[in-house]
Amino acid sequence: MSHPKPTSIIDLHTHVIASDQQAYPLAPLSGRQSDWSRERPVTREAMLAAMDEAGIAQVALVQASTCYGHDSSYVADSVAARPDRFIGVYSIGLAEPGAAERVAYWHGRGLQGMRVFIAGHTAADHAARLDDPLGFPAWEQAQELDIPVCVQLRADGLPQLENILRRFPRVRVLLDHFARPRLDDGPPYAAAASLFALADHPNLFFKFTTHNVREAREGAATQASFLRRAIDVFGVRRIAWGSNFPASAGSLASLLGEALEATASLSGEEREWIFHRTARALYPALDAASARGA
Repeated sequence: MSHPKPTSIIDLHTHVIASDQQAYPLAPLSGRQSDWSRERPVTREAMLAAMDEAGIAQVALVQASTCYGHDSSYVADSVAARPDRFIGVYSIGLAEPGAAERVAYWHGRGLQGMRVFIAGHTAADHAARLDDPLGFPAWEQAQELDIPVCVQLRADGLPQLENILRRFPRVRVLLDHFARPRLDDGPPYAAAASLFALADHPNLFFKFTTHNVREAREGAATQASFLRRAIDVFGVRRIAWGSNFPASAGSLASLLGEALEATASLSGEEREWIFHRTARALYPALDAASARGA
């Protein structure tokens, strides 16, 4: 049974790249710019056009660390230009000197979320640990300011994530791409057992992104069975959609179409949570911005 399109669409994982490299110089974490940001960059103006084409109300602009490192100036300027359509997620180096001050700085620039880029990509710092005590002041600052923290890592980093969830129980952690679990073994997804074992941490939330949409069709996996398992274990109120546009190839409208197709087996209520209600619960600024833009 198919259900109608959700009443509103919010995309919690997009990236913007400026056309002016003098105003916003490249400084990728790895020293090498990511292929997607070089081959198919999307400016904030192009993002707005793509959102309008797709029928997406608001998006989170997530710092492109593989392009700008931890300088989130373009994200901040984009949010300032269109606060009715954008919220912003900056990135920091957790263990770098002054990390807690950087949290306060970007928060003061009007950005609503923080991202930690630890593992899962060639540009990430695989030597760094999510639970390094040097990073605790930044986590404490995020907890004090009630800032959701996006984390990118893979299965081998989940024990570090659990340490953080226990130490900072009031920090809402949003796990990018569900940590890219292995799904090809199919239900009950035993290969992803370390992910599902985190269900008892109520401060852990998840982004269901294009990576998951596509990987949930591999091997014995199906999109319907993975989503059913994820919702049964974690609850739908902890899951939000993100396109990963333009890092994932395809137009924003087509990526949304893939996600709507992937969630077709869910109830209308479940889709409402995945496509906008969880996002609004995590980032109240979305509701405030929508009201201002109305």
